[in-house]
Amino acid sequence: MLAEPRLLLVYAKTAIGYGGSFIPFTFLAPILTDVSGFSAGAVGWVMLVYGISVAVGNIWGGKLADRLGPIPALKIIFALLAAVLLVFNFAAPHKWLALVAVLMWGAVAFGNVPGLQVYVVKQAERFTPQAVDVASGLNIAAFNLGIALAAWAGGLIVTHLGLMHTPWIGALVVLVSLALTQWSGALDRRAGIPVRASGPVPVGH
Repeated sequence: MLAEPRLLLVYAKTAIGYGGSFIPFTFLAPILTDVSGFSAGAVGWVMLVYGISVAVGNIWGGKLADRLGPIPALKIIFALLAAVLLVFNFAAPHKWLALVAVLMWGAVAFGNVPGLQVYVVKQAERFTPQAVDVASGLNIAAFNLGIALAAWAGGLIVTHLGLMHTPWIGALVVLVSLALTQWSGALDRRAGIPVRASGPVPVGH
């Protein structure tokens, strides 16, 4: 399973893509209080609205992957995620702009979940058909690994550079995942694999 390069490529996209988002997200609360000027109580409400935005984005991401196919959808979502993180870097000092950026962030942060999950299943059915469920589970493990590494990397960034270096560095990390997605698409085209999934895309992990 872990020796199959095409599955490892999917796991890398998952870990790196979520890692890029969670580098700044790990420190979102202190950014909102120290940079944007929200009170501690208001941050809780911002995070609640962020969670609602995540749910909407997850549904939207599933519909996008169902309509376009997982790779085209992931390209769009990773590009939007990187753009939103860059916007947040400049919007953070302005309270209401920061709020809008956080809502946009929530809408795209987990929009790639359906596409990544259906794509890893497609790859597993092709390369390791005897272990499709295991392959899907390992993708969730890659997600958790990305979060853990993001917390570690984010801590180093905050310690050595400062809070507001986390969003733009996170955006650069997400762009790495976008590049890996482009590579996956090129490999699929070379192998003659259809762009679209054969059935509806599941939503959520």
